[in-house]
Amino acid sequence: MQRTAVTSSRRSALFDALGAAPFDVLVIGGGITGAGTARDAAMRGLRVALVEQSDFASGTSSRSSRLVHGGVRYLEHGQVGLVFESSRERRTLLRIAPHLVRPLPFTWPVYRGARIGRWKLAAGLTLYDALALFRNVGRHQRLNARGVTSYEPHVSQQRLVGGARYWDSATDDARLTLANVLSAQRAGAVVANHTRVIGMLREGNRIGGASVVDVETGAMVEVRARAVVNATGPWSDKVERLVRSGAASALRGSKGVHVSVPRSRIGNTAALTLTAPQDGRVMFVLPSGAFTIIGTTDTFDDVPPEDVRANERDVAYLLESANHYFPDAALTRSDVVSAWAGLRPLALAAGGGSSASAASREHAISEVEPGLVRVTGGKLTTYRSMASQVVDAVQRSLGGAPTKSLTAHEPLVGGDVADIAREIGDATRVIEDGVVAERLVHAYGSAWRNVWALVGNDDMLRTRIAPERPYLLAELRHAVEHELARTFGDLLIRRTPVAFETQDHGRNAARRIAPSVALWLGWDSAATEAALGAYDLEVTRMFTIDGA
Repeated sequence: MQRTAVTSSRRSALFDALGAAPFDVLVIGGGITGAGTARDAAMRGLRVALVEQSDFASGTSSRSSRLVHGGVRYLEHGQVGLVFESSRERRTLLRIAPHLVRPLPFTWPVYRGARIGRWKLAAGLTLYDALALFRNVGRHQRLNARGVTSYEPHVSQQRLVGGARYWDSATDDARLTLANVLSAQRAGAVVANHTRVIGMLREGNRIGGASVVDVETGAMVEVRARAVVNATGPWSDKVERLVRSGAASALRGSKGVHVSVPRSRIGNTAALTLTAPQDGRVMFVLPSGAFTIIGTTDTFDDVPPEDVRANERDVAYLLESANHYFPDAALTRSDVVSAWAGLRPLALAAGGGSSASAASREHAISEVEPGLVRVTGGKLTTYRSMASQVVDAVQRSLGGAPTKSLTAHEPLVGGDVADIAREIGDATRVIEDGVVAERLVHAYGSAWRNVWALVGNDDMLRTRIAPERPYLLAELRHAVEHELARTFGDLLIRRTPVAFETQDHGRNAARRIAPSVALWLGWDSAATEAALGAYDLEVTRMFTIDGA
C-alpha cells in the first residue's frame, strides 16, 4: 500500500498548493479552451492555477467529432475568417502534436440534384485550399463517379455524378485536452481536477480569486489570483452568476449528437462528407479504429450541460442519413454501440443565425468585471488561437502589454516525434503487437515508452482492459500516477475510450480492473463499490438514449 499513500499525498499536496500563494491568473474550466489558456499563460511566465469541477475534458471537449478541420462547411455561411484561422491552427497542431492530430482524407460524393453540386463544391474546395495557403497535407482532387467509388467502393452509386477528395485531420479530443493540461503543468501551472468553484473572491473592486472545494474530501480553500478566466463553456453563465446573480446569458447551447457503429457494417475506407437527405445539413462519416462515427446533429437546446444526451430522434436521423448513402449497411438501432451528445457553447456576441447550423462558431472574449475575463464560443480546432487571445486580455487586465505567445512552436507533451510511422515501427518491435503499439504511440507520442516500461516491472499490466480493445492496464496505472486520473470515468471514458467502444460502456471492464485501481488509489471495499456505482451513474447519464 506504499504506492497508495504516495498517490493520496500527491492529491493533498496539489490541493494545498492552490491556497499556498497568490497566482497571477486562475483559470476555471478544464476543457480544451481552459487547458490551452493555462498552458499559454504558464509559458509566458505567469503564475497559473487551473481548476475543473469534474475531470479534464469531461464536458463538450470529449464529445466532439474528433476533428481538427478547417471548416469547409463554414464557407457556405461566409465565415471566411474563421476558415482561414482554422486552417492555420490545423497546420500548427499537426506540427506540435503529430501523435494526436493526424491527416485524414475525406471523400465528398455528389449526386444528381444535390444542394451542393460539382462546380460549387470544386469552387469551395479551391477557396478552402487557398485559405490554407496551399499548405494543407494535400490539395483537393475533383473526381468523377468512378473516382469516388475507387476511394469508397461501398457508397451508393445511384445518381452519383462525381465528387471530390480533400484533406483535414482527426484527433483524440480528450487526450488533446489532457496534453494541454500536462503541458501547462510542465510549464509550472498548478492544475487540479475534481475541484469545484463555489464562490468568487473580491479584492477591492476587482475579482481576486475563488473559493474551491475538493470534490473527493469536501476540503475547501481560497485560491487568490490577480485575474480569473471563466473558460467553462456551457457552464459560463452559471460561473458568472457567482459574481452577479442577475447576469444575462452570454451563450446559447447547440446539441451535437454522434453515434458509433462497427466499421465493418458500413465499410467506409476513410472519411466522407455528406449532406443529410432530410434537411441538406453537412455531416460526416468518420473512421475511428474498428468503429465508424456518424455525426453530427446541430440543434439549439436549453438542457443543462451535465444532462445533455442523444434521443431516439437524433439517432434515427443519423442512421437514416448513413443508410441513404450506404444502403447495403441497412443500419438499425441495434447496430449502435454508443451514442453521445455534447453542448456547443455558441457565443451570442458572435452573431446568431436562424438555425444552430448557421450560427457563428466565432468566439467572444470580454472582461465582464474588473479581473474577470470570460471566453465563450469557438471550436476545438481554434482553441490555441483563442487561448492566446485570452491571455492577451488577462495581461491587459493586469495593467501590462501582452507578451508573445509561445505555444505555436513548442510541442505538446509527447509531441516531440519526428516521424510517427517510424515511431510506431520502433514500438512494434519492442511490444510485438502492432495494434497496441499504434495505440500507445498515437495516445502518448514519445511518452509511449514510459507506459510500456511499467509492464517491465509488472507483467500483469500488459493485460487488456477489455479483451477486444487494444487498451492496456498499464495505461491506467500511468494515468493514475502521471495524468491525475481519480475515478473510473477518468480512466475508461477519457484516458482511454473503453466506454465509447463497448456495448456495456465499460461496466464489465470497471469491475475487472477494480482491484488494481483500488490498490493504486487507496480505496477500501466500500470506497471501491461507491466508485463503481458512481461510474454506472456517469455512463448512464452520458450514453442513455432518451425517448424521442
